[in-house]
Amino acid sequence: MEKHSLGTLHLNFNSRARKIAVLLAIMSVSTLLGMQIAQAQSDDILHFFSGGMDGSLPTSGVTLGGTGTLYGTTTSGGSGNSGVVYRLTERHSAWTLSSLYEFTGLDDGGVPQAGITIGPNGALYGTTAFGGTLDAGTVFELRPPLTVCKAVTCYWIETAIHSFTGNPDGLNPGFGNLIFDSAGNIYGTTSYGGTNDKGVVFELSPSGGSWTETILHNFGSGDDGATPESGVIFDSAGNLYGTTNFGGNSPNCESGCGIVYQLVPSNGSWTENIILYFDGSTSGYEPQGTLTIDGSGNLYGTTLNGGPDGGNGSVFELSPSDGGWTYIALVNFSGECNPRPGVTMSAAGHLYGVCYYGGANTFGELFDLAYNGSMWVYSNLYSFGATNDGHYPEGPVVLDASGNIYGTTVNGGMNQNGVVWEFAP
Repeated sequence: MEKHSLGTLHLNFNSRARKIAVLLAIMSVSTLLGMQIAQAQSDDILHFFSGGMDGSLPTSGVTLGGTGTLYGTTTSGGSGNSGVVYRLTERHSAWTLSSLYEFTGLDDGGVPQAGITIGPNGALYGTTAFGGTLDAGTVFELRPPLTVCKAVTCYWIETAIHSFTGNPDGLNPGFGNLIFDSAGNIYGTTSYGGTNDKGVVFELSPSGGSWTETILHNFGSGDDGATPESGVIFDSAGNLYGTTNFGGNSPNCESGCGIVYQLVPSNGSWTENIILYFDGSTSGYEPQGTLTIDGSGNLYGTTLNGGPDGGNGSVFELSPSDGGWTYIALVNFSGECNPRPGVTMSAAGHLYGVCYYGGANTFGELFDLAYNGSMWVYSNLYSFGATNDGHYPEGPVVLDASGNIYGTTVNGGMNQNGVVWEFAP
């Protein structure tokens, strides 16, 4: 497969500083350098966040519920200015937002950076980066009211099913969504904490009306990864896969360039295998998005920075081969991009993702990667930043059964607090 590269610019992000900047300020960007391909005309804005009870700064994407229903979170806004869980419902081609819960930043949690996961029981689950009993973050559950609500705003019942302590069980669960296994256990990551303060992979198991936490892996020993900024996924054999933002064995990055890892269960414990050490040049660095897996077991992901030209991130594929893994760069961005949230695969095998920067207006773009039998072809579907449009798409995109694409931007819109958007190819 051939590699494609677009433009020249190099940026570096400090993870802790970047989180604060996202929450408190609109980040400035440089002049567009990259080539734009197949520019579409417009997207549809489903909601402009106001910064009030509906929230502001949605760093996560949205989750598809039933037909015409989307769920999501914002990192700030709400009555406690600690974030909101919201639902968007479509009726007669119009979308209405309902705030399901407004975090206080206290024991209930605060600043949800990841999105929503719908549990097997129909409840909503997610994480907050802060709050909880020790202000180290939470895993929360949201259930509808026990009685019929006839008010304009009907808040759901929130329970912090786990409050993190930092050591040994993790600190600040970041951007990755939770996942469930077939037995109803929850899996996720924290960006910090654990025995080495470099983050953990955790499991929460339901037991007698409560939840029991098990640490599957502590990051940060030797040339292991550090600071996972993404969730985990399963393959068909029950192995877990994920990425870490830093760590590894490359001397090209001061804190390490990050890794792709596999966790294999065996006799009640989990063994880590490092699939790839990012090197900062050939394979980029700072892989922050959650991986995607196809039916053949190939993994797809993004790096925020790096590439052969010292560029602005990449889209990569890892294919299992003879007991190992083969790395392929599908796109190396040398123009502005910095794709943080990974890519989403459609039923037709297209990969869809977003650039945080770049596009015709320098406020980000939606892209499509399609394999034509011999190479991956890159197309810019939409450039953000038109009048009242969103700026800086940071969360992953999702597709509905009709192929419509949904996502968020962390800033922009009429109130500069971000938007939820839909793109219909």
